[in-house]
Amino acid sequence: MHSWDAASEGAMRNSLDFEGRPQDTRVVVAMSGGVDSSVVAALLKGEGRDVVGVTLQLYDHGAATHRKGACCAGQDIYDARLVASSLGIPHYVLDYENRFKEAVIDRFAESYVSGETPVPCVDCNQAIKFHDLLGTARELGARALATGHYVASRALPNGRRGLYRARDEERDQSYFLFATTAEQLDILRFPLGERTKTETRELARRFGLSVADKHDSQDICFVPTGRYTEVIERLLPGAAEPGDIIDLAGRVLGRHQGIIHFTVGQRRGLGIAAGEPLYVVRLDAATRHVVVGPREALRTERMRLRDVNWLGEGTIEEAMAVGRLEVFVKVRSTRPPQAAWLSGTARALEVELVDGEEGVAPGQACVFYDAPRGQARVLGGGFIKSAVSVADRVPEPRSGLRESARA
Repeated sequence: MHSWDAASEGAMRNSLDFEGRPQDTRVVVAMSGGVDSSVVAALLKGEGRDVVGVTLQLYDHGAATHRKGACCAGQDIYDARLVASSLGIPHYVLDYENRFKEAVIDRFAESYVSGETPVPCVDCNQAIKFHDLLGTARELGARALATGHYVASRALPNGRRGLYRARDEERDQSYFLFATTAEQLDILRFPLGERTKTETRELARRFGLSVADKHDSQDICFVPTGRYTEVIERLLPGAAEPGDIIDLAGRVLGRHQGIIHFTVGQRRGLGIAAGEPLYVVRLDAATRHVVVGPREALRTERMRLRDVNWLGEGTIEEAMAVGRLEVFVKVRSTRPPQAAWLSGTARALEVELVDGEEGVAPGQACVFYDAPRGQARVLGGGFIKSAVSVADRVPEPRSGLRESARA
């Protein structure tokens, strides 16, 4: 039994921005089996909502069942079911394995083989959780789909909803949710966006939830060993083809066993001896070249984006009608937003970084914000198609050097 005190209920009463009595509003909660989504279910249940818990079985979880730090494993499904039972809410487990493999795992492997640095969590949120699961929520008669993400959603004057960074900056997950559409935001709710992780765990203990002290997920859920190259080689046998490690002038410095073992910005594990620290500055899938250079060669000044999603006012073309648009961008989830200029259109959008950024790689997400700090509004984002760095300004090597690289 749980005691739903007035303080907890009052804090959530208007959080969903729906008119009418709470008991008349059905909400599907995406329950991962972790503490965050479990607290969301408990809070909404305590508010008197008609709550339905749904957990997605996304992959063959046998290898990850008992591994700490692995998301969505078999233990998580058990934990979600246990929490739902303790709350007295219906709970369903949906088998999305085939869909997840097609939309997330296969794309992850193909992206790595092509020399990119993919962000599978974005694909999972957009293709599975906020697409397929939203459809399931509608079929169940729900007015909203609530998740345990640390990101905020607020009503806008035009009747739509805007996406904002979480109050807890260390937990903010807005980088992974940039592809959420305006239509999806109308239905999605993020009750933890204004809370800190410490507050969430305290609520879990007050509610007596069995997962109150459960470890947070940290790894890519379908890579239980933490070694993603094993997954790629299993899905795409022969993908790890050997090739040359070359410097910016095209000189061969050594050999490698496949570009999937490298990422832009990597310094350790190159397997070559040099008189100065060298970093991976570019991966060329066509020639199987791993290009290395000094740290200054990592600095990126401009990027071109693909699959752009705009969440600001109007259309992106309207926003840039007066010329370049000043924004703040993140190219990695752990880095703070940096000043930048946007130009072009949604189909051919370019980003100019005011101060440059190191370690930018194709496949990464570039997310736009309206401010550099605090609970800035998410204006959208896209995936990096190409990047122009200091290394790209170095002349192409002479043909003789290219011949030596292929020898």
